[in-house]
Amino acid sequence: MSTLADVRPRPADRSRLSRLSRRTSVSPLSRLDLAQLGPNWYAAVMGTAIVANGAAALPVRLPGLIGFGEVMWALGAAALLVLAGARLVHLTRHREAARAQLLDNPATAVFYGCPPMALLAVGLGTLLLGSRVIGIGPAVALDAVLWGVGTLYALTVAAGIPYLMITRHTVSALEANPTWLLPVVAPLVASACGPALVPHLPAGPPQQALLYACWALFGVGLLATLVLLPVVFTGLFHSKVPALALTPALFLVLGPLGQSVTAIHQLADAARPVLPALAPVMRPLAELYGIAVIGVAMLWLSVALTANLRARRAGMPFAMTWWAYTFPVGTCVTGASALAGHTGFGGFTGLAVGLYLLLGAAWLLAAGGTAAGLLRGRLLAR
Repeated sequence: MSTLADVRPRPADRSRLSRLSRRTSVSPLSRLDLAQLGPNWYAAVMGTAIVANGAAALPVRLPGLIGFGEVMWALGAAALLVLAGARLVHLTRHREAARAQLLDNPATAVFYGCPPMALLAVGLGTLLLGSRVIGIGPAVALDAVLWGVGTLYALTVAAGIPYLMITRHTVSALEANPTWLLPVVAPLVASACGPALVPHLPAGPPQQALLYACWALFGVGLLATLVLLPVVFTGLFHSKVPALALTPALFLVLGPLGQSVTAIHQLADAARPVLPALAPVMRPLAELYGIAVIGVAMLWLSVALTANLRARRAGMPFAMTWWAYTFPVGTCVTGASALAGHTGFGGFTGLAVGLYLLLGAAWLLAAGGTAAGLLRGRLLAR
């Protein structure tokens, strides 16, 4: 007859069980391999920040909407801090991997357009929403820092990545895809975020200088986009989408479209007290440009949605490219909201609300997939 002592683990077995328990109880987050952490992870910050900024921009005021925006702004700011710390570890402890991502791999180098856009989006949210939490003075100061750093970063990337593609990277226009737009969209984001700081500067030359700088950034981003878009479409028509997981990148085409609509309206609004001679021309220009471009954006949205639904049916797995569903749609939210405010047309209000609901669903998909991937060891796993 067996006794209780017979089924008790022996000391050696207890030791092995203890080691196994400690090994299996380690949090997946502690096993992250930061050597794999690329600049594409800043898309998560961008996607979260645009949900907050979209809440502030919507032409309707629903109960709790601004409070929700504040929560999303805080979440985006926290994500930016955590990611910046993780990237610092990556750049210092994994220098060869960081060097390869930028200098040797054009597929990852283009994602260096994400960090400046993350800085700019969080900075704008700090002014629009964070000021209710931390006070207007600290919010203006923080936004000024983030806008300044983000803008310099954006210009460096907008010039530096094309330079590397011309002189070092092995690329073919026949294999271009929408991720190529990321470095040149960043100046457009800076031009859309900068006008919010204009009223907080001393009247006269300081305000004029910032507004002129934002117009110059608008030109840089818009003209560079117009140059690259035909190349991107050539690549898509010739080589198709190179991998199923890259299908969400089709949404990136919406980014410069929606952001340029947002930017031109923000510039027109800021010009009224600062550049009164130009203001009468700029508002109708913004409205006509915005209506035309938002129409193109909605046409492309239908194409991108159809392609992604097809890819989902084909078994498209989760990847960090799913964050491409968020920020580009968010720029269309802010663009449609600006059109609604300028024209007073209810159709643009309805469009902005509908796009914001789509943005919220996209954020839930991307954030949920990212959290599950980290916890289950599918992302950044050793």
